[in-house]
Amino acid sequence: MAWNTALRNYVAAAAIAAHRIAKHGTNDGEVVQAAAATDALMGVTEGIAPDAGERVDIVKSGLADIEYGGAVAKGDPLTSDANGKAIKATVAGSRLIGFAEVAGVAGDIGLVDIALGTLAAA
Repeated sequence: MAWNTALRNYVAAAAIAAHRIAKHGTNDGEVVQAAAATDALMGVTEGIAPDAGERVDIVKSGLADIEYGGAVAKGDPLTSDANGKAIKATVAGSRLIGFAEVAGVAGDIGLVDIALGTLAAA
């Protein structure tokens, strides 16, 4: 479920799971599932998992439901794991999708306050 968000519609260049972090695809107007903390993250898929070639709404700002890929505490900076799931960003230079609004563990559908950026060195 999207919460007070800004949405933009794209074409899925490949299948993307629901509640996952997305990045731009090769072509303009395409998105793919993020696969690394170093990907240029751009938003979160809603509760529908599109197949390749299907249209998909991407939450670009505000709050979004997101699947956690590990233990997350409220306020943790979040980035992508290899499966587009949100994990705590710990390595300087990691791209950020935003900050956790609720705590959770792997497999939970949590809540992210989208704030794109890069984790600075400590």
